[in-house]
Amino acid sequence: MENLEVLVARNLLKIKAVFLRPNEPFTWASGIKSPIYCDNRLTLSYVETRKVVEEGLAETIRKHFPTCEVVMGTSTAGIPHAAYVSEILNLPMGYVRGGAKDHGRGNQIEGAVPVGKNVVVIEDLISTAGSSIEVVNILREAGRNVLGIASIFTYNLKKGKERLEAANVINHSLSNFEVLAKVAADENYIAQEDLAKVLKFQQNPSDPSWMEE
Repeated sequence: MENLEVLVARNLLKIKAVFLRPNEPFTWASGIKSPIYCDNRLTLSYVETRKVVEEGLAETIRKHFPTCEVVMGTSTAGIPHAAYVSEILNLPMGYVRGGAKDHGRGNQIEGAVPVGKNVVVIEDLISTAGSSIEVVNILREAGRNVLGIASIFTYNLKKGKERLEAANVINHSLSNFEVLAKVAADENYIAQEDLAKVLKFQQNPSDPSWMEE
């Protein structure tokens, strides 16, 4: 059976949810020049890929967070995935808003999620992990027990890993930057000689010297 990390990477490349352009870098909102752009929302539109992703996330929860009682999505990208995964696992589902509602009860946590419940957060992408940790902290401050995060893809950036560790948050991703870059080179999405360039970016995105590799 094909390794799940490789299978997910292959699917993300096939549907163009992840683009690699080592010689025509993208510009992130932060201004960083990057050889990779990721839009995992596209996984929702491709049934075969969606099945791989949702079953993978469900299995991640079964394996790593077996005491999960509620599946929580991040706003907005994690919400549909949380809905699919909660259906597979036959568990309640909720989500965390990007900000508290300015009407009604002003909820930021949506759904019936009693205090003390064990929850797992579903995220589509982990980069520097700031927004994911913010969701975890909102849930913790409201008295929910966050077991960890199950995510589709991680850039495996040093900054993200350090932030997660400092916040005492466990993340398990279906695939990651290194695996995807190698699959991309093996399947001719990028040239083999560009693989070292792409991997150098991943080691330190703020250093533009990767473009000269």
